[in-house]
Amino acid sequence: MASVSFGAAGSVRAPQDVTAGHRPLTEAEVAVLKANGNRNADATWQNVWVSAEAGAFDAGLIADCEIRGFLVLGRLVPATLQFHDLVLGTGLYHSYLEDVVAGDDVVVRNVAYLSNYRLGNRVMLFNVQEMSCTNHAKFGNGILKEGEREDARIWIGVGNENDARAVLPFEQMIPADAFLWSRHREDPLLLRRFVEMTEHGQSKTLDTYGIVEDDAVIKNSTLLKDAKIGRNAYIKGAFKLKNITVLSSPDEVSQIGEGVELVNGIVGYGSRVFYQAVAVRFVIGRNCQLKYGARLLNSVLGDNSTVSCCELLNNLIFPFHEQHHNSSFLIAATLGGQSNIASNATIGSNHNSRSPDGEMIAGRGFWPGLCSDFKYNSRFASFVLVAKGSYQHELNVEYPFSLVATNGVGRPVSIIPGYWFMYNMYAIARNKSKFQKRDRRAVKVQHVETDPFAPDTMQEVLAAIGRIVELTGRHLKAQGDRRALAAATEEELRQVAKDFLHQNPDAQLVLEDARCQKKFGALIYKPVRGYREYRKILKYFAAATLADYCALRHIPTLTQEGLERIRALPLYTSWVNLGGQIMPAAQVDELLDYIRTGAVYTWEQAHAFYAESLRLYPTHKTTYALYLLERLYSRPLADFGTEIYEDILADVTAINDEMYASALASREKDYDDYFRSVTFRNKAEQEQVVGSIAHNDFLRELKPQIAAFDARLRTLFAGLR
Repeated sequence: MASVSFGAAGSVRAPQDVTAGHRPLTEAEVAVLKANGNRNADATWQNVWVSAEAGAFDAGLIADCEIRGFLVLGRLVPATLQFHDLVLGTGLYHSYLEDVVAGDDVVVRNVAYLSNYRLGNRVMLFNVQEMSCTNHAKFGNGILKEGEREDARIWIGVGNENDARAVLPFEQMIPADAFLWSRHREDPLLLRRFVEMTEHGQSKTLDTYGIVEDDAVIKNSTLLKDAKIGRNAYIKGAFKLKNITVLSSPDEVSQIGEGVELVNGIVGYGSRVFYQAVAVRFVIGRNCQLKYGARLLNSVLGDNSTVSCCELLNNLIFPFHEQHHNSSFLIAATLGGQSNIASNATIGSNHNSRSPDGEMIAGRGFWPGLCSDFKYNSRFASFVLVAKGSYQHELNVEYPFSLVATNGVGRPVSIIPGYWFMYNMYAIARNKSKFQKRDRRAVKVQHVETDPFAPDTMQEVLAAIGRIVELTGRHLKAQGDRRALAAATEEELRQVAKDFLHQNPDAQLVLEDARCQKKFGALIYKPVRGYREYRKILKYFAAATLADYCALRHIPTLTQEGLERIRALPLYTSWVNLGGQIMPAAQVDELLDYIRTGAVYTWEQAHAFYAESLRLYPTHKTTYALYLLERLYSRPLADFGTEIYEDILADVTAINDEMYASALASREKDYDDYFRSVTFRNKAEQEQVVGSIAHNDFLRELKPQIAAFDARLRTLFAGLR
């Protein structure tokens, strides 16, 4: 049963910080308020303060309200506020008001219970059942207040269902922060520093009040408790918003819609949550959508992501994630972003122990097909496409841009390395521009790499090349190849395998890779072609990066002196996808050392470190490009001659031209295939429904880009040949 207390009939004093520029009511104003049916627990009405500006308060604009505690009002004069089709006159009507501070020109109408809130200017509250705030509110941040025990803290159990990778949410959190925190669990000092960084600058006093910032609109909603609502936010028909922050601004307006339930979390700027969606213990990034009954639990969702209908538990998801289907399901995963989860994919349903401690990690561009499920633990390289099927054993797919397919229970899986380059170049060529167009963040706290050809993927390509060479050597030896049998060392055997791969471009090998699937391994199809495609892509990345380096510095062509200047710069050969930003692993380690020692003690400083790394990123990519060329040709740059530069130029030019031709061919089949036309009466109807290849915006943009790059290539190595 609720407790009841009765105080003396004295006035309740408002905090001094909110009464500056305000005055008490006049007797005439009190009389008007009483005549309008208003009731006050303070019989003297000295608990009400209004704007001291002359003519800035009209007592007639408050009617049928019950006042307890204090009420502080800014300018309140006859005016009309409009948001879409909601048009209301300013004033406070038919509401319960307790310890409320309001800015200028507000509307509070039919709010059954409004307690301990501060409202900004031009705020509209209409038809709200309860808005209240406790003095220990944290608005979704993982902090503690005075006297609270540690077990009162709100954690988000990302990446693993047993909470062993849990992180504390905070307003500024981005996936990079959560990734650092979740992946270094063996370091107690570092974990303690992360908690200190989260609590830095946060008030622990028990004097918290709810916040609704300027121009926010809240209507037809049931419960808002311990909520901080940002500027221009629009909330309509929400069911429950409890212990949350909704970040919003005029440039990135956030919206919460019908039937939504949000508990213990942060909604990022410009995000939209609609239609019975539920989120509990969460951080949602900028420009995200959560809708159509989606359930997001114990998860961090990166910027520019869309989730609808499905269920996600215990995930850390980097930017540009898509998951749209009522039957899809994602648990205990860390995804590198630019991912797409198909319908009926039940990812995380199978564990290999009696404890829910399994997990999955995948690089950028993870794309499982319809009805896919996996045995945990599993790991996938970047841009892996997994065909429809049930995968009964743990997977470790180290081949980027590959296709994986099941062959049934108790059999090896099939993998085609470099599949995207062979059969889906349209998707690769479109990837960068597609995601850049979807990036509607007004403020980009962190750069997100959307180019498929970046250091993170190239280091995976380099490793895959090495793996194909290794497996080819074993295969040749097992087949009794004379040169392979004569090889005295592993290095000699690798050279035999390289020679075979270069000299037999049409060889139809099927290799066996035991470490791709537990117990039954994998069959690697078309490895010779995959090897060649991988090498060409490394050359393409290197040439494109060097061309960008020259363009930024207005250098017409590379020279030996220019190459020496690049070689003098720091070289990083190991890279990390840190929340969507690609960063040298050594720099990540450097940041962690700064955090351990206290040199970096706030998350804002960590974000500044990300920004500084981004500033150096083009330079670091360039030195890495030279390193890749040396690895490809197994010799130092000083030994490169005209023949090698001609070979690079020929391959890169061919790839560049193939990129448009392959992208065009990939897309043309959508228009020319006989079965794509069987539902249409004629060609004209088909073009009206699906468009025509001539009007494909991406292909029209790609063609001049390809031509411009060809022109840059012609001069890139002119000074070296």
